[in-house]
Amino acid sequence: MIERALRQAGLELTEVLQASNGEEALQALRDDHGKSNPLSLILSDINMPVMDGLQFLEQRRDEKLAVGIPVVMITTEGSEPLVLRAISAGAQGYICKPFTAEQVKARVVPLLRAA
Repeated sequence: MIERALRQAGLELTEVLQASNGEEALQALRDDHGKSNPLSLILSDINMPVMDGLQFLEQRRDEKLAVGIPVVMITTEGSEPLVLRAISAGAQGYICKPFTAEQVKARVVPLLRAA
């Protein structure tokens, strides 16, 4: 669903890495670290099994993985403490579910242009 929204927003996706939880996402970043074709964007949900999105962001920051890559949280959680924790852990954007392609475009495109 997210991929479709990004494509509808006019973004060309060459490769999409997926993880079902924060620990898998961290491992994907570790495996990708130092490769010649770096990531452009990280999208993460807050509610995930094993390691949630906030723990993922904090661990990513602590391990200095994908430094400078914009992170957008996509979630049903919109409480101010969670948003503030996500921002302090490195998130640059936040999209609440349900979302539209236009909302994704409005939050993601400016981050990619700034990178």
